[in-house]
Amino acid sequence: MARIAGIDLPKNKRGVIGLTYIYGIGRSTAVKVLETAGVDENIKVQDWNDDQLSAIREALNSIKVEGALRSEVQLNIKRLMDIGCQRGIRHRAGLPLRGQRTKNNSRTRKGRRKTVANKKK
Repeated sequence: MARIAGIDLPKNKRGVIGLTYIYGIGRSTAVKVLETAGVDENIKVQDWNDDQLSAIREALNSIKVEGALRSEVQLNIKRLMDIGCQRGIRHRAGLPLRGQRTKNNSRTRKGRRKTVANKKK
């Protein structure tokens, strides 16, 4: 089993798809990484040899992934909340950030409905 950046990649997937299991790597980045490492993207993860694995790890060293990326994102959100900008206030209140309406939808962000007494009139 290939282990890159602290993540066990699935053995039976193609290389491009397997790399997307790492936080911070999507399809296009996975293609670029495999191209830089000189590995064919159609080879399955279980068929990578040690040389190919080390080349992929070397190619990933220049990209911020997993823990470092997660902490950077959290620090960015904390900075927005500290400076009190619009997005920071919405983060603090647990509401959608990007202009969506909240009268009817946005249940993912707001959570389960809380019934308010005497709403009918």
